[in-house]
Amino acid sequence: MKFDERHLIQLAAVVKTGGVTEGAALLGLAQPAVSRTLSMLEKRIGEPLFIKGRRPLQPTPLGIALAEHGLAMLAASRKASDLMESFRVGKSGVVRIGGSPFFMDSLISTMCAEFQATHPDVRIDQSYGYFPDLRAALKADQIDLAICPIDILDEGSGLAFQQILPGRNVIACRVTHPLLLKRRLQPSQLLDFPWVAPPPGSPLLADLRALLLSFGATEIRIRYSGGSLASVVNYLKGADALTVMPHSVVFSQRKEKTITALPINIPHPERALAILRRVDAPRSPAVEQFSTFVQSGFDSLKHLIKRHEEAVVWGN
Repeated sequence: MKFDERHLIQLAAVVKTGGVTEGAALLGLAQPAVSRTLSMLEKRIGEPLFIKGRRPLQPTPLGIALAEHGLAMLAASRKASDLMESFRVGKSGVVRIGGSPFFMDSLISTMCAEFQATHPDVRIDQSYGYFPDLRAALKADQIDLAICPIDILDEGSGLAFQQILPGRNVIACRVTHPLLLKRRLQPSQLLDFPWVAPPPGSPLLADLRALLLSFGATEIRIRYSGGSLASVVNYLKGADALTVMPHSVVFSQRKEKTITALPINIPHPERALAILRRVDAPRSPAVEQFSTFVQSGFDSLKHLIKRHEEAVVWGN
């Protein structure tokens, strides 16, 4: 005999609550409709489902056995409804993000933890890359968002971008670097020290070469290259080397009091840190919630970063 799952769920609700009226209210149904369902079930199977004359309703052994199946269906239905509601408001789901290593390690990973404090059922899958690889990953639907420094995108690229922080490079060094003692720091003095090269593929590497050439360098003294943010910071702590970093990354290390920025203004390309996504990407509430959270986080950081820049680079 084949049963209608909805009928078993109604039976389970009545058994669970001890009454037809209560069971109907639990399911959001009318009491007469549930009564008709129970009567129809009893006629169809030829056996009573409840002991007559008992209040609250007391199921028969057969009623209990069938209700157990209905309870499992009711629980699964409730779980599916809760999951759907959670997904609809962005409280569950998966967010796939890719980004430039220095920014991801210094700023975005912390924001991921803060986001999940209020969205614990959202899983975040993070990967690393620079703009060309991230653009390809977006178009191949391998990631939902890319967070990286970019120039203005060409119209028709198929990507939408939201600027979250203006680009600004600084010369980073350890907090006890000899150049910090100079009263009037000159660009030529920077060439007396070795340099740490940013990772291959990073736009910072091209920025470093252009910067040193603008200072009149004929030979670039690279002593260390290819490291992660943590390894570059640890290297700078133990050497008098210099490197180019986004000011926001140096700002993120301020509480450690290990590296800082030299008080010198340097030229750098017009570039901005942005969130990228495909224009035709399917809607994902969790992705939208995370993107909004990151934008809000950087809106708050902008003012602190600007004050840090004025204090450290300009000495105000």
